[in-house]
Amino acid sequence: MKIADIRANAYSMPFANPSYPKGPYKFINREFFIISYRTDPDALRAVVPEPLRIEEPIVNYEFIRMPDSSGFGDYTETGQVIAVVDEQGRKGGYTHMMYLDDEAPIAGGRELWGFPKKLANPTLRVESDTLIGTLDYGPIRVATGTMGYKYEELDAAAQQKAMSESPNYLLKIIPHVDGSPRICELVRFYLQDVKVKGAWTGPVQLELFKHALAPVADLPVLEIIGAKHLVCDLTLGLGEVAYDYLKA
Repeated sequence: MKIADIRANAYSMPFANPSYPKGPYKFINREFFIISYRTDPDALRAVVPEPLRIEEPIVNYEFIRMPDSSGFGDYTETGQVIAVVDEQGRKGGYTHMMYLDDEAPIAGGRELWGFPKKLANPTLRVESDTLIGTLDYGPIRVATGTMGYKYEELDAAAQQKAMSESPNYLLKIIPHVDGSPRICELVRFYLQDVKVKGAWTGPVQLELFKHALAPVADLPVLEIIGAKHLVCDLTLGLGEVAYDYLKA
């Protein structure tokens, strides 16, 4: 295998059989169950990386069902997105933790964008009149969210505008061969070509349980603010470096 061939064809690991294809990464009927809650501001300050900052101690706990995603297949994920403000004063979200059940988006999410993804067993489903999201890490229940199914319709156009315009942030870390950081960047990305097909809210509850390796309960639920259930199509846009910690 020639050096030129490696340079021309390398984009993922393993080289001979990459874990995921090249993008763009399109999602059809992607389903979000997002529960917004107020938490301990000191706990947030301890995990939100500068130069991002928090104005209000708000966390969005998200359950996401992806039945039709190009390259990544059919999978479910869940995690916490913290409401932040960036250096330009724009309000967005910082993805703090994510757990999912499919190797391809774990590999792609970590390598390309820096998504903080770990293997676990999340679910999002409807049981009778209730929308239910769960996260199990091994045999242990870590999170349970419930909402009345399609109780009240939301303005789909307003949800689509917010999803399209809000910047999203990630802390991407890739180590050197000696274990030191080779890449340490704050990555910014946007959702593209968003089409919200339905949006609802309803009565909601969220429980988080302590786990050593899935510490979502370290951002405790002090007050639930609200919830929304969205069904949409979108493209996951590739990122850009917002801040390079190794060059600062």
